[in-house]
Amino acid sequence: MNQLILSVKAMKIIKGISVYFINLAGIFLFLLITSCGGNSNQKNTDTPTNGTIKVGVDDSYRLLIEAEAYTFESLYKYAHIDTLFKTEADVINDFMNDSVPLIVVNRQLSAQQVAYLKERQYIPRTTKIAMDAVALIVNNDNPDTSLFYQTVKEIFQGKIKTWKQIDPKSKLKELQVVFDNFKSGNPRFFKEKFSLDSFPSNCFAAKSNAEVISYVEKNINAIGVISVNWISDPADSVSHNFLKRFKVVGIAMEGDNNPGTKFYRPFPGNIAEGSYPFTREVYCINRQSYTGLAHGFSSFIAGEKGQFIVLHSGLVPAAMPVRIVEIKH
Repeated sequence: MNQLILSVKAMKIIKGISVYFINLAGIFLFLLITSCGGNSNQKNTDTPTNGTIKVGVDDSYRLLIEAEAYTFESLYKYAHIDTLFKTEADVINDFMNDSVPLIVVNRQLSAQQVAYLKERQYIPRTTKIAMDAVALIVNNDNPDTSLFYQTVKEIFQGKIKTWKQIDPKSKLKELQVVFDNFKSGNPRFFKEKFSLDSFPSNCFAAKSNAEVISYVEKNINAIGVISVNWISDPADSVSHNFLKRFKVVGIAMEGDNNPGTKFYRPFPGNIAEGSYPFTREVYCINRQSYTGLAHGFSSFIAGEKGQFIVLHSGLVPAAMPVRIVEIKH
């Protein structure tokens, strides 16, 4: 009888221990699940129109995203967009390191970067928001404002180093090519465009698009490489003031080297129809694993109001047609 009582007590103790460990395992599993892929309830404090997020932005699109964020915050009073303007390389590094949930850049993630994120339970969502272009600018006193596509290619290849090689009558001296930053999307664009491993010694970098403009303004032998967004909105005081300080170079289409050829400047119509050769796409890339403010802001930019701001900024909207008007002189 005593042995039976002891057996019953032992079974109760064993059952109690089992329940304890099952509950403990359940708590551990819950904590594991909620900590994976950025799904912690402590982090999910924002909604599509409410809360605060950091957005990494390639400095090429500072003017555009400042306008988008201002309008978005005006419409949604409880939303705050903390914009961080950096080089393309730094913006993408922040995104991969989970410092920002949303970025605006002019390239998509590589297959390796997407695979890295998926291993960590993140599914990056890419939304095309605009067509953009890289502009070449020269000093106001420089008479050479039209270049063949092949000429630009040979400049970046280091085959053309003086203005006399472009125009034997030119009184200008050695060419100087200035980028905003070697970690930005602008030098990367031309490296990929012309299959370059490096740039010649007469190419160097300032610190920003604004500094490129200042350098070209003061140096008659310079060619500046900047994003069109910095010069494409005549209604914007910043863009308008910049446009007075330099000339925008017209570029012929690839393969067109005839004396009577037409040269195209990076205006929206020329970007839309593809006649300006140095165009690229602009993307919002979101890594939030829930429908939060990153989703709300990127959807706003891709929506009707956001695309109107893109158009107003002088870029080509991804979701709206651009009317091309030919102006005859």
